Amino acid sequence: MLRRIRVILAVLFFLAVTGLFLDFTGTIHAWLGWTAKIQFLPAVLALNVGVVLFLVVLTLILGRVYCSVICPLGVMQDIISWLSGRRKKKRFRFSYSPEVKWSRYGVLAVFIVALLAGIGSLVALFAPYSSYGRIVSNLFAPLYQWGNNLLAYFAERADSYAFYETEVWMKGLGTFIVAAVTFIVIAVLAWRNGRTYCNTICPVGTVLGFLSRYALFRPVIDAGKCKECGLCSRKCKVSCINYKEFRIDYSRCVDCMDCIDTCKHGAIHFACRLKKSEPAKEEGKPVDTARRGFLTATAVVAASATLQAQEKKVDGGLAVIEDKKIPVRATRIVPPGALGIRHFEQHCTACQLCVSVCPNGVLRPSSGMMTLMQPEMSYERGYCRPECMRCSEVCPAGAIRPITVADKSATHIGHAVWVRENCIPLTDGVSCGNCARHCPVWAILMVPSDPENPDSPKIPVVNEERCIGCGACENLCPARPFSAIYVEGHEVHHEG
Repeated sequence: MLRRIRVILAVLFFLAVTGLFLDFTGTIHAWLGWTAKIQFLPAVLALNVGVVLFLVVLTLILGRVYCSVICPLGVMQDIISWLSGRRKKKRFRFSYSPEVKWSRYGVLAVFIVALLAGIGSLVALFAPYSSYGRIVSNLFAPLYQWGNNLLAYFAERADSYAFYETEVWMKGLGTFIVAAVTFIVIAVLAWRNGRTYCNTICPVGTVLGFLSRYALFRPVIDAGKCKECGLCSRKCKVSCINYKEFRIDYSRCVDCMDCIDTCKHGAIHFACRLKKSEPAKEEGKPVDTARRGFLTATAVVAASATLQAQEKKVDGGLAVIEDKKIPVRATRIVPPGALGIRHFEQHCTACQLCVSVCPNGVLRPSSGMMTLMQPEMSYERGYCRPECMRCSEVCPAGAIRPITVADKSATHIGHAVWVRENCIPLTDGVSCGNCARHCPVWAILMVPSDPENPDSPKIPVVNEERCIGCGACENLCPARPFSAIYVEGHEVHHEG
């Protein structure tokens, strides 16, 4: 019964979190956005004391239930391991293995140092929720969107508009490679050895493992009933049951209840540790109480490449419009609500949830070494519309704070810069003014290029005090391949 309850809850949480990354309509976020906010690392970075205390108390009472129910990466491993176990000869393929302390505590040490030093790319590489988010948004979401577009194609021909097409594009090659490698490594480990990743690499699992040693309720082996058949150990996907010593390593146990379901003699049950002392152990058996084992580990640095910009379109069906290229910005642009670059980098876990829900194609993963996989803004595919607040609504880590429409319209995240050499009125001798017409805050004014000649071609002048850095001018500028006007980010956002 306990295992069945755990499986049902795990499936519900897994589908809910996965849906957040696949949903491009915003419907799921309105109801289930809280499932992202109760993930451990995002809650810590968001200083969400209530959620952190809830997870700590939950672990102290029931053990690492978070890892087997709430964490989507853990549930994904369980699904892969379960599929592998469906093979006839692989149903009981595990065996007890001692804790690999140097790996667990070494990765945790590197993770904490990276967190304190603000090395976002390393933090994002090890964070379990972020890893799963990248896997879904980069590998599964395109398949989901292509399936949606196929349904929209057939629905349109049946005069139904229940579905509509959505654009599928690669948001970042570097992040795609990291997501693919992460998925392959975790999938292979889960297929062969169950929860190896959780108990040798995952820093959240290691932290919760410290607490779960003192969990109030946990699986217990009754030495009097145990027949030492070894089925529980061979079924344990975290390899933490030493049936010969009637001992369970509670720092690695994720309370999946598989052992209780497997034991045919009723020798394992879920009990309160205060009721009676630990099960008897054979005399002379050494008990390992060491807590140390920290070892400096080498961080993985993923290669990244240039992001793809706008897909090719044709002008009047005759000429191909050249793709826009990303300008070289002295300062990256982060979304309204981020407060500034420093705050954003310290809190962002690079889970890609904001990238997945951005309806305008503005957010995409960074290719910078120190900010690899963290989102940044660029305006080749669209611009940050003043009425859109999707990224601030879904961010679970507090990297993008919730804001109102009024706050967003008054928040200066950057300013426009005019590039004389690219401007069409000067290069082609034709009037334009596209940037001024579409500026939502009227920060651009068209003036004669020759002050002494009112009939000279008009060029834009930017009022930096009014410009909020939304990117409408950069996106809608007809100049190719580089816009004649682009946005430079601000280190610290300000209102005005």
